[in-house]
Amino acid sequence: MKLKFCGLTRKQDILAANAARPDYVGFVFADSRRHVSDLDAARLKEHLDPEIKTVGVFVNDEPEHIAALVKDEVIDLIQLHGDENEHYIKKLRRLTNAPIIYAVRVETHRDIEEADRLPVDYLLLDTYVKHAYGGSGKTFDWSLIGETSHPYFLAGGLNEENITRAAQTGAYALALSSGIETDDTKDINKMRRVAALVKGAHQ
Repeated sequence: MKLKFCGLTRKQDILAANAARPDYVGFVFADSRRHVSDLDAARLKEHLDPEIKTVGVFVNDEPEHIAALVKDEVIDLIQLHGDENEHYIKKLRRLTNAPIIYAVRVETHRDIEEADRLPVDYLLLDTYVKHAYGGSGKTFDWSLIGETSHPYFLAGGLNEENITRAAQTGAYALALSSGIETDDTKDINKMRRVAALVKGAHQ
C-alpha cells in the first residue's frame, strides 16, 4: 500500500514528509490555496528525500509546461485533474515518458469505467463536487469502485479516522491533503500517525 501526501507548499512540509516517509508528495500547479510556482516546487524538491517521488497536479495545463517540469526533474509523475481528454493525453505522451495519473471525480461507476479506457498509468478516484476539480475534503461511496483495469489512488476526505478502512478497498495508494492538515496547514503529527496506520494496515 503506497501513500501520497498532496499540496505541500513550505520547506517544513517537506521536512515533515521526509520524517513520515510517504511514497509520493504532490505539488499543486493548478489554481488552489495550495498552489506552488515552478520555482517554488524546484526549491522544495531540493529538500526532499530522493526516495520520495514528486507528483505534479495540473488542471487543463499546457502539455509543454508539464513536460518541461519533468525534464527539469521537478516532478516524477503527472496528475491530470481537469477535463483532459484522450487527444490531450496522447500529445503529452509524445512529449514525456513520465507516468500519468488521471483523476476521476466519481458520481457513478460509469465515470470510472470511462476513465479506465484512457492511455494512462493510474487513476485517482476523488469525490465529485459540482464546479470543483478536487480538494473537497469529502469522501465518496467506495462501493462504487468495483473492478478497474488501472491501479488507482484513492482520494477525497481521507484522514486518521477512515484510513485503515480505506486501505482495505484494493487501492494501489491512498492520497491525503486536508486529512493531514490542522487549520489549513500541514501537520507533521497527523502525517506521522497516518503513515503509521497505513504501514500497520499492511503488515
